[in-house]
Formats: sequence, structure tokens, C-alpha cells
Amino acid sequence: MRGSHGGGVEEKDTHSEEGSTSVESSVDGDKAYEPIHSRSSIPVPSHSTPSPKEKGHKRPKSIQVILEKTNKKGRYTLTADDPDIREILRHRIEQDASDGKGKRRSRFRDLVFTRQFTTFDRQNPLSSQSPFHGFFTLFWLAMGLLLMRVAMQNLKAQGSIFGGAEILHMMVDRDLFVMGVTDGAMAFATMLCWVLQKIISKGYLTWNGSGWIIQSLFEVGFIGGVIEWTFYRDWPWTHTVFIVLHAFVFLMKIHSYSFYNGYLSQVYRRRSLLEQKLKQLEDMETIDSPSGVSSPRISFQSTAVDHSNPNDAFQRRRSVGSKASTNFQTEQSEIALMASTIESGEPLDADQVLAFGRVIKSEIAGLTDELKGKCTHTANSYPNNLTLSNFADWTCLPTLVYELEYPRQDRINWWYVAEKGSATLGVIFVMIIISQAYIYPVVAETVHAKEAGMSLQQRWRDFPWVVSDMLFPLLLEQLLSWYVIWECLLNVLAEVTCFADRGFYGDWWNSVSWDQYARDWNRPVHNFLLRHVYHSSISAFHLSKSSATFVTFLLSAVVHEVLMFCLFKKVRGYLFAMQLSQIPLAAMSRTKFMKGRDTLGNLIFWIGLFVGPSLITSLYLVV
Repeated sequence: MRGSHGGGVEEKDTHSEEGSTSVESSVDGDKAYEPIHSRSSIPVPSHSTPSPKEKGHKRPKSIQVILEKTNKKGRYTLTADDPDIREILRHRIEQDASDGKGKRRSRFRDLVFTRQFTTFDRQNPLSSQSPFHGFFTLFWLAMGLLLMRVAMQNLKAQGSIFGGAEILHMMVDRDLFVMGVTDGAMAFATMLCWVLQKIISKGYLTWNGSGWIIQSLFEVGFIGGVIEWTFYRDWPWTHTVFIVLHAFVFLMKIHSYSFYNGYLSQVYRRRSLLEQKLKQLEDMETIDSPSGVSSPRISFQSTAVDHSNPNDAFQRRRSVGSKASTNFQTEQSEIALMASTIESGEPLDADQVLAFGRVIKSEIAGLTDELKGKCTHTANSYPNNLTLSNFADWTCLPTLVYELEYPRQDRINWWYVAEKGSATLGVIFVMIIISQAYIYPVVAETVHAKEAGMSLQQRWRDFPWVVSDMLFPLLLEQLLSWYVIWECLLNVLAEVTCFADRGFYGDWWNSVSWDQYARDWNRPVHNFLLRHVYHSSISAFHLSKSSATFVTFLLSAVVHEVLMFCLFKKVRGYLFAMQLSQIPLAAMSRTKFMKGRDTLGNLIFWIGLFVGPSLITSLYLVV
């Protein structure tokens, strides 16, 4: 996804979203003006540019100027009479008086980080007070008893409580050090994105020019190189899953970091350009109106405003251009017209200079707020945030959406880190035992039958039994995988980095539709897709909400299928199809039949979560 050049950095004023209100006004500029003291007029080229909405309207070829004789011989007073400028100033003065109503909302303000805990965290007061707290205790008691049963079976059958331990040997016997070095190399490679942003902030490159292209090519090369490396090393599935998933995490992090800071670099450039225009305006010599007082053509305070006519000129023109636009020649906005007017050196009287200054200062203030983001102090605002320490901190934070500042806690509770760290290792050990006892034998037997030359028809006859054998183990592994990552590992990272927002997931187990599950089970990835895929598709490519939703699910399905390709070394599309099937299932949950039937919706969800992993894995193994 591209940045402000087309990467979904912000939505235009003409584009409305849920929760936002678009307010437009109109003024009949022709009726508001009556010329006085006119003696002669000459055509002067106009710098006004029609907006895209003014289709069918020709660009004005000239503006009226009035020459007034003065007491000095050979000296005249020139007054420009441009309706566009008149209406722009009227509009902006009214907009300033409205105290910020209808301000643009940047897409990077959509997400709000707050202090919160995960559902199963002991620090969460609601966890211990939950009426289902006993089921949580029962679950882990059952896991302990299951481990005892597996250990006793292994001891009886093979003389060791660990059994054959093929999974454990697969994880540690081969290329463990190389995998660690690869992970470190990936982290080091991401620093190139920080270097690129530093170059852009210094003005050697522009984000809208070549910056976003370089970044996009790097991202493609980064993920492609990692996948090629896993194929070259021919790693076992444990190594491949870890490296490829971590590579996608790095990819999302560098994308969010680069495209947000790239957008801010454009905002910073725009502010600098407007500051230059303001300086030019302050140095400009003003002209006096013929009567020594404000002329009616710029005396907007007493002019009536008509809010009912949708065809008025300034309603057809956006008041302010994109916050990331730096080309005033092509920009269709009032600010751009003002900048062009100042650049042309056209004479302005004192009232016009004052009005122009107010408008430009208001725009500069808005851009400064954008550069600050949610910062509580300017030390973290752009470009002060482009430090190596800030990038290293961002790399370790348990979030995939870059912001200039996050809520932090005051200190690290190392006892809590030890607790969650021990839980991480313990749950991984449980997962290894379950995989060794219940999944590895089924997979090994299926692969052996396939390698032995068993026909596809024969394998299809065994397919239902393969699915049933892996139903419960894969469901259990799925639950434990989710718990070890989103409850244990991310909380460790959050505590070490003092990251206070622990909202890594919602109560996805109560989901009544698949779109609710997609939102709640993995909040970090959901927030990334929401900002950089869904909203970007709407603002950059002008897609509808339904089309943007499809694009988001499509990208997610492609990434999941790429992971399956890395594991099984073949493309079958089973997981891809299952991922996309969530779209019609989500639509079905919103039908009249499903309305109010939350229990039925939750039942359908759990059936899918129960059967889906076993069915998909069996398809990849058997076919």
C-alpha cells in the first residue's frame, strides 16, 4: 500500500466515513459584491484553478482590476477583483469562526491506545471476578493430567516419559544457530527503512517522489528473500513457521513505520512551503483602498451567507488540500490558490493580506498538530522521532501500528516477566508433547502412505479417519498457540518495553460471526489491516467499503496460503479458499434469519474453528 502518494494516508474531505460529518456552506459571491469608483479595467491572468467538482465550468481567463488615480502624478492604486479570492476569504473567515467544526480527520488518528490488560492476565481485576474463572482453572488442570497420561504411556511403551521425542529433536538438532542468526539478520535489515526515512527528512528524496517506491521494492525483496532462504536451507516445519511468521511481523512493522513517517515528511514539507508563503506575504507591500476603508468586495463581516444553494463557487472547491500535498500548481484547493496568488506578486490590500495570513496560519497550525500526533511533548514529534533508539524501541513493541507516542507504565515488574516467561516455555512444552503424541503419528503415517505409492483413491478412503484423528489435537494446539503468543509472549514484550496498552485480543470465543472473530482474536494484525489496507484502499484507490473489505480478506488469504506453500512446498489453495469463505459466512450472519440468534451464530463459529484446521491440514497431507 502506498503512502500519501496513493497509500492511504488520509481521507479527503469529500469522502465521508462512519462517525464523521461533512459540513459544507455556500455563498453567492456575485450578489455580495457591487463595484464602486470604477474608472477603467484591464484583464490580468488569474491563478485560480477549478476544482474537480466544477465540471463544465471553464477556467477563468482573467480577473478584473481597477486603476484609481492618486494625488501624485503618474501614480495609480490597483485593486484586484477576483471572485475566487473573494469567496475563498469569505469561506475561510467563516470556517475560522466556526471554531474547528468539520475539520479533516487524518486516518492515522483512527486508533486510540489506552492502558488496559488482557482478559486472562492476573493483573486484570475483571479476570478474578469472572464467573467463568473456575473453567480456566479446570482447563489447566486437564492439561496437567493429560501430560501425566502421555508420560505414563510413553514410559510403558518406550521406556521414557518423552517417548521418541521426534518433534523436540526436529526443533533443536538442525540449524538452530543458523535460524537465530537469520532472525537477527532480518531485524538488522529493517534498519534500512530508518535510514531511508532519515534521507527523506533531510530533503535528499521525497516520499511522494521515489521514497514510497524504494520502500515498496525493499518490502517485496525482504519477504521474497526470507522465503527463498527457507527453501534453500530446507528447514523442518518448525524453523520455517517461526522464520516466515516473524518475517511477516517485521514486514508489517516496517511498512507502518515507513508509510506513516513518509506521510509526515510530506506534511512537514507542506508546512515549510506555507511558512515561506507566509513570509512572502508579510514582506509584501500592501495597497490602500480608494476610500481609505475596507472595500465592500473584501468586507466579509457584513455579507449575508446563503447555506441553501449547492452550486455556489466555494462549495464546489475544497477549502484545504491534502495535508500531504506539496504541489500548489496542481492542487485543487483554496490554500493552493492563495499560494499561487502570493507567488505571482499580485498586489493585495491590507485586509486581503490580513485575511490571507489568518488562513495560512490556521493551516500551519493544523499541520503542526498533525506532526505532533498524540505526543504529550514535542520531543517525539516529527522529525524528532527519527532516531535509532526510537526505531529500536518500535521494533520491540507488541504492536504493528506505528504512532509517535504510546501509553507507557512507569517501571518494569520483573516478577511478572518471570511469570509470563515461565508460562511461555511451559505452554510450548505442552504443545510439543501434544504434537508428539497425537499429531506426529498421524502425519507420519499419511506421508509414508503417500510416498509408498498409495493411489489417490485409496488415500481418499482414509481421509475421514485422518480428519477425525486430528480434530481434538489440532483444536487444542490452536488454542494453546493463541494463548502462548497473545497472552504470554506479547505480555512479556509489553512489560519489558513498559507498553501499557495490553488489548491484544477481545472475547473472540463469544463470536457470533466470522468478521467479529477476525476483529477480536488478533487485535495487532487487525489494527494493521484496518489502517494500512482497508482505509488505504478507500482513500488511495477510492474503493467502496465492501470492496475494501474484500481486498483486506484477499490479502490475508494470500499471506496464509504463502505460509502453507512454505510448509508443504506446493500450492493447493485450500486455506486460501477457506479464508475467503469467511466473507459469505459473515454476510450470512447479518441476514434476518440469523438476527437475534447469537447462540446459533456462536455454534456455527465453533464448528468452523473445530473442523477447519483438521480438514485443511488433512487436505494438504492427503491430496
